[in-house]
Amino acid sequence: MERFSRLTQLIGNEKIKILAKKKVAIIGLGAVGGFAAEALARCGTGHLTLVDFDVIEVSNINRHIAAFDSTVGKPKVDVMGERIKDINPLCLVSKKNIFADKNSFDSIFAEKPDMVIDAIDSLGPKADLLAYCVANKIAIVSSMGAALKKDPSKIKIADISKTDVCPLAKKLRNSLKQKGITEGITVIYSTEPAIKTGLKLPHEDDKLDQEDVKGRKRSILGSYPVVTAMFGLYAAHAAMLAIIGD
Repeated sequence: MERFSRLTQLIGNEKIKILAKKKVAIIGLGAVGGFAAEALARCGTGHLTLVDFDVIEVSNINRHIAAFDSTVGKPKVDVMGERIKDINPLCLVSKKNIFADKNSFDSIFAEKPDMVIDAIDSLGPKADLLAYCVANKIAIVSSMGAALKKDPSKIKIADISKTDVCPLAKKLRNSLKQKGITEGITVIYSTEPAIKTGLKLPHEDDKLDQEDVKGRKRSILGSYPVVTAMFGLYAAHAAMLAIIGD
C-alpha cells in the first residue's frame, strides 16, 4: 500500500504484513495514549482498540493530539477513531467508551489483543491492568508519570524492575509486588526528578470536587507537550519492536 511505502522501505514488506494482522489495545487516550495510537495507525497496525471514558476538554488542547476547538466535548474514542480511519481506512477500530478497571476488563479484552499500551493514570486500575496482562500472558507496554517533566532526553524504556526516580513506577512496583509480580513489564519512564510547582488554575478545586470523576481524586499537574508526546511515541516504538520481532 502506497501510504506505508516509506516504512516498507525501512523494515520490509513481511513486517508490514505482520503489523496489518496485529491487534493493539490502547487504554487511555490522553496526552500519552493519543500519540501512541496515532503512531501505530501510521505504521499500518491492522486493528486498534481504543479505550477511554472521557470527553475532550479545553485544557487538553495543549497536549492531546486529537484536541481542538472543534472536538471539545466529544468522546475521545470517537474523535481518535475518526482520525485513525482518516489515516488508514483499512484499519479496524474498536471503540470502548468505558472506564478501565476490573469491572471492564472482560469487555476490553474480548477481542484478544496481541499487545496493550497502558496510558491510564489511576494507580489502582493501572496495577490491576498490568497484573491482568501478566496473568493472561498478554504483552503490555506501560507509561509511567509524564507530568511535571521538561527534559525529553531523560525518557527511557526498561523493565519495571529497572526503573528509578519515577514516583509512579515506585508505587507500581510496590503494588505489583503484593500481587507476586516483580519484573517482566516494559515501561516508559523518565529519570528526570519531578519539577515542583505551586501554580494553580482558578477552576482546579471545582474540577476535583466533581462527583463524576472516575477513579481516585487526582491533583492537576503541569504537563509539557513535547514530553507527553514523546512518552506516547516511545510506547508505540516499544510495542512495534515487540510486534515485528526487532
